[in-house]
Amino acid sequence: MSWYRGDFHVHTNRSHGGELTPAEITVAARACGLDVIAVTEHDRPAEWPVTDDDLLVIPGRENLTPGGHWLALGPDVLRVVAHPHAPYPGGTFTGPLDGFDLVEVWNGRWTSDLPWNADNEAALADWGRALPAGVRAGSWRPAIGNSDVHLRDQIGTPQTVVRAGELSAAAVLAALRAGHCWIAGSAAVDLSFTARAGGHVAGIGEILATGGAPAVVELRVTGVPAGEVTVHTECGPVLAVPISGEPITWSGRAELVRVEIRHPSGHPAALTNPIILV
Repeated sequence: MSWYRGDFHVHTNRSHGGELTPAEITVAARACGLDVIAVTEHDRPAEWPVTDDDLLVIPGRENLTPGGHWLALGPDVLRVVAHPHAPYPGGTFTGPLDGFDLVEVWNGRWTSDLPWNADNEAALADWGRALPAGVRAGSWRPAIGNSDVHLRDQIGTPQTVVRAGELSAAAVLAALRAGHCWIAGSAAVDLSFTARAGGHVAGIGEILATGGAPAVVELRVTGVPAGEVTVHTECGPVLAVPISGEPITWSGRAELVRVEIRHPSGHPAALTNPIILV
């Protein structure tokens, strides 16, 4: 198993407002450390005339509806709610989430007079509130983050880091569906996040059988020189500590545990999907 960095919401000049050609997107994707992208043109199937053996390109589509936008990724159609609180006509997702596999809680780097674009905060908060019930029902939806690139210097900000058995469309999409992924603000940010109990260890998106014992959680993060780490369970934040360069640990009983890492400005540097504790 390996970690691969991807941007699963990518537009070229074939989409409204897109400036970059497929060749320019390919060069920019490799420059910002991406291993895989999903091409999601507006209301049209993806076409990709560029061959690059070092970049996996997954065909997709962004479907624009009056009740919001959603992404269809890959031949088996992984369905993703896109920017569910986007503040423009048609951008807010108003329908039920039944039938959708993932939620895009972190979308793009856009000029805004709102802190971290308030729509992203709202999407993250909604996802976090729904997560405990989804975990109990065995039907939780993983979170991903994508650039929604239209303009230069946007691709890979943020990017979704996914753990898969190989760099193939089938393996990457299966890993996303399972929640074996976390979101990084850029290629500079990296982390390790695990939980252990009773001699067993689990990572992001995995289930850890605790046998009723407290789980010990450990986080290591690099590429974020200052800021704050918060550990969240189904009860909300249970630990908030400053980033110091040292490993961060928490121990306790919970149904799930996930982590948010933020810069001093409050803007996220990284967000994780949960580790499930049973």
